[in-house]
Amino acid sequence: MTVAQTERTEATEAGVVPIIEFVTPMPGFANERNFVLVRVDDTGLVFSLTSVEASGLRFLVVPPAPFFPDYAPEIDDEALASLGANDTDNLLVLLVVSAGATAVDSTANLMAPIVVNEANRRAIQLVLSGSGLSVRQPLMGG
Repeated sequence: MTVAQTERTEATEAGVVPIIEFVTPMPGFANERNFVLVRVDDTGLVFSLTSVEASGLRFLVVPPAPFFPDYAPEIDDEALASLGANDTDNLLVLLVVSAGATAVDSTANLMAPIVVNEANRRAIQLVLSGSGLSVRQPLMGG
């Protein structure tokens, strides 16, 4: 990654937001690699991962800890290498949320977390295998 790529930013109403670059596109979105992460609520629990290239394309994402304190996806060496990371210390894990009519009706995809290297803003969406992981795990009371 060049210095120019690392320094790229997107202007928003709140100021300047760093661009997160997916090293491989998210499944189903082959042409969108650059996103910004914008806080949606005052608590800092809900974020919008918004495409820079495709107007209107955004995903609601949440950090897992407040909702699933024991969630710890395995990040293999290949994923670490693609993120330019030696370990998991500076990685941000986010879960894609399917919003329901209420928070109780909303679900998170535990099978495909988004992992961001906070140092260089490179990201990847992992597709995990394993029993006990759900693509529609209730956020509340689940």
